[in-house]
Amino acid sequence: MALDQNLKRKLTRDLSISLLLYSLPVLAIYLYFRLNNGIVAESHLTLPSFLEFTKPAFENIRTWGLVAFMLVLGVVEFAAGLYDDQWTGTERKIDIICFLAPKLLLPPVIAFFSLTALPFLIPNLENTLSWVPFWGGFFLIAIADDLTQYWYHRLHHQVPFLWRFHRTHHSAPYMGMAMASRQNFIYTVFFSQIYLTATLTFLGLGLPALFVTVIKSFITLGAHSSIAWDKPFYKFRILHPIAWVLERFISTPATHHAHHADTSGDGIGYFKGNFGNMFFLWDVIFGTALITRKFPKSYGTKSYKQEEWYAQFLWPIFKSKKEGSPLAEGVIALPISQKKESVSSNPNRYEPV
Repeated sequence: MALDQNLKRKLTRDLSISLLLYSLPVLAIYLYFRLNNGIVAESHLTLPSFLEFTKPAFENIRTWGLVAFMLVLGVVEFAAGLYDDQWTGTERKIDIICFLAPKLLLPPVIAFFSLTALPFLIPNLENTLSWVPFWGGFFLIAIADDLTQYWYHRLHHQVPFLWRFHRTHHSAPYMGMAMASRQNFIYTVFFSQIYLTATLTFLGLGLPALFVTVIKSFITLGAHSSIAWDKPFYKFRILHPIAWVLERFISTPATHHAHHADTSGDGIGYFKGNFGNMFFLWDVIFGTALITRKFPKSYGTKSYKQEEWYAQFLWPIFKSKKEGSPLAEGVIALPISQKKESVSSNPNRYEPV
């Protein structure tokens, strides 16, 4: 019971801190206009001149550039042999389907939400935030989008029922572009931050949303890559101050690879923390961070049974036929904090979250 009370207190504290963090951009924008006597200048609303030349590039990156980046980086990873022959037929099917399906599924869902649902739910509010300066909109969306995804991600690790919608992402025994999009379709379709950003775009913050989306995509893809681009920052002493700031501010390969490790008993793997997507800062603030500057020796989940692609992508519509799989009929999953005496003697019946 004491444990439950501790968890409740921690949750209450973290949610209170989150509300404060959500309010920071709003407070900053309010103070900015208060100091400017409430004057809204045209220069506030447009893209800063030093960023104007980047707008076409960001638009192209969002439409096709990110896909091209993933494919090119994936080719580099394969050419370097970084997958160690683990991309078998089963894994290949899951990764390819999870990469392509959202490109077909999400656009019509988001279009319906933005063009039909939002005008119905919040009529006459379109572009009502168009007076917000670019920097304010960027600050607002960056925090709202990524902090919301932090909680979405964290809850899918800490709530047993939700875990099985996210475990597909952690089933891959490797890291890299091949598995970066590997998710159950329900987890993908209900990405909470997608709809929040779409709502803010509808309200008039489309330009800041464009820049946040592209920057966040590069950071999260870089954190999943099997190319450890952050190692030089740890190797050379002159770069250590930069590394200290970098690894606490954004997700890096070292911190995110630790989150995908198949064990947490070696002091490196940490699948019950390091939830940050763009900003690792959330993990630092909420005490869910582990920084070691080391990389796990193996990835995935130890109970992974190479379930069929349709079970991983479409569970619970389709169940796994693999005996003992958490995606099979009648098999349950327990959180990592579950007391040992309450765990079944059958090791195939449970999977740690």
